[in-house]
Amino acid sequence: MAELDDLRYPVGPFRPPATSLPSIRAAQIETLRRLPERLRDAVSGLNDAQLDTPYRDGGWTVRQVVHHFADSHANSYVRFKLALTEDWPTIKPYDEAAWARLPDSKMPIEPSLDFVDGLHGRFVALLSAMREEEFQRGFNHPERGRVTLANSLALYDWHSRHHTAHITGLRTRMGW
Repeated sequence: MAELDDLRYPVGPFRPPATSLPSIRAAQIETLRRLPERLRDAVSGLNDAQLDTPYRDGGWTVRQVVHHFADSHANSYVRFKLALTEDWPTIKPYDEAAWARLPDSKMPIEPSLDFVDGLHGRFVALLSAMREEEFQRGFNHPERGRVTLANSLALYDWHSRHHTAHITGLRTRMGW
């Protein structure tokens, strides 16, 4: 079971930080700034057969992971904007696994890589301009309850490293 957990959670499971200091948030924002480059590096040179390889038994393919980044981070960006412009809005969760089975998750990855580039340019600009008190704003998640933007930023820092490690770990195991 430990080996499966290592494959499922290559950077460990998400643990919300005890505090949200500006220096910690700066490092988390830097992770998001660098994600497009790191993601492109992680998939560089992979052919279609490799892109269609799951990172673990029962897991998503590399292609699905790339498209998931676009889906998930777009949702996060919108949630940040809602939380910054509304008073604790209730957001709509989505079925990530069902989205990963939709036909657009089988298309070439370049459109999603390009989308992540542009999205993260805007996302990082927004995050970098936020004031201290804005990180304490948030949204209501129907399954997780109240989520501050500081905790959501921490989650997406982890999410960026987590899924990139799925790809790089597979490449290492397969000798790609």
